[in-house]
Amino acid sequence: MIDQVTVLLPNEPNTLGPVARALGEANVQMHALMIADTSEFGIVRIICDRPKAAVEAIQKAGYNATTTKVGAIDVPNVPGGLAGVLDVIGASGINVEYAYCFGFEDRCVYVFKVNENEGLLDHLSESGYGTLQPQDLYADDEL
Repeated sequence: MIDQVTVLLPNEPNTLGPVARALGEANVQMHALMIADTSEFGIVRIICDRPKAAVEAIQKAGYNATTTKVGAIDVPNVPGGLAGVLDVIGASGINVEYAYCFGFEDRCVYVFKVNENEGLLDHLSESGYGTLQPQDLYADDEL
């Protein structure tokens, strides 16, 4: 499991920019960014190299930020690659709450938040899928 930074922002102009600037000034490197919105607020999900430093910087900028444990799975970058992962998750009776993907070096990584994080990685590794670990993403000061 890795830490995802989750930020709640008002759904109004000029809220994402200050968050990005705060991360840059804190020397945090983003690997992935996903935004979902409602009429009143946005949920920003970030995978980065320094999640603890990211939360501190975002909070210092005046926004609410936390970390959430998520699974990050290496998936073959081929048509149907995601379907195989979802077959394993579905057969395990695990419900996907949300998911998104990003390219990392030479692979495709799918990030999953599920209702039973404890069993997710075991089910996937037993089926031959690799997972990203903190040491794959984090700066040395976060390990």
